[in-house]
Amino acid sequence: MADAAARRPNQLFRNLNAKIASIPMILTALVVFVGGSIWTVVYSFTNSRLLPRLNFVGLDQYERLWSSNKWQIAIENLFIYGVCTLILSMVIGFVLAALLDQKIRFEDTFRTIFLYPFALSFIVTGLVWQWILNPDFGIQGFVRGLGWESFTFDPLYNQDIVIYGILIAGIWQGTGLVMCLMLAGLRGIDEDIWKAARVDGIPMWKTYLFIVIPMMRPVFVTTLVIVASGIVRVYDLVVAQTSGGPGIASEVPAKYVYDAMFLSQNLGQGFAASTMMLLAVMTVIVPWAYFEFGRRRRNG
Repeated sequence: MADAAARRPNQLFRNLNAKIASIPMILTALVVFVGGSIWTVVYSFTNSRLLPRLNFVGLDQYERLWSSNKWQIAIENLFIYGVCTLILSMVIGFVLAALLDQKIRFEDTFRTIFLYPFALSFIVTGLVWQWILNPDFGIQGFVRGLGWESFTFDPLYNQDIVIYGILIAGIWQGTGLVMCLMLAGLRGIDEDIWKAARVDGIPMWKTYLFIVIPMMRPVFVTTLVIVASGIVRVYDLVVAQTSGGPGIASEVPAKYVYDAMFLSQNLGQGFAASTMMLLAVMTVIVPWAYFEFGRRRRNG
């Protein structure tokens, strides 16, 4: 007991310089993130318009929010975009990583090519894919120029499938990051596991499915959190490709917040929408943090 009590002060002052250096970052996070989040939540219960004011109206802003057709379309689009992005980016990223993990020739070149889109801003990506998907001089125009006059591919101009046109650009940009994370996880697998699987005659797909993927659980969870947090905040792609059109068919929550606060000058409505987005992010972050840190504490 005495030894344990004597060690506590030593542990407190261990890496003291690093702890002191982290104080400004911690204070900034508390003031900017936590303070700003609390401020947003509080003012979401007011009728603030051009300027914030503490005139509380209860849940009126949230009732108006969920009765808005524009917000409902934004939530539906976010759900479609989010589910498809999570599934496709994880699957495609893992497959590409598994292929690169076979020690193929020019691996560095392929890795650079696949990761390059992630280095571009979402605005640039959106503009590039707006051109590619343009019916006059994009894919549709090119195919029709080859003689298939009846070919139609204009997702950005069709309100029923416009969100899938945005999805194409999002997958193209984000899959490279997922691939790199997965590749790092695969490179961390002990080579003896692959040798044992080959000796036992286990097919490669079973080795991946029942041995490798379960061992990469932390990588999958971390990748899932990174991708999911980016999905909730998607804004640039929509603005660059469609500006929310045709009509309001490609609205997303982040754009709804911007329009409410800066175009409609309705801060209360924008704060309410921001709070709902914060709740969406927290439903991803909190379970992950509890699962990861709780597991480490139990193992420790």
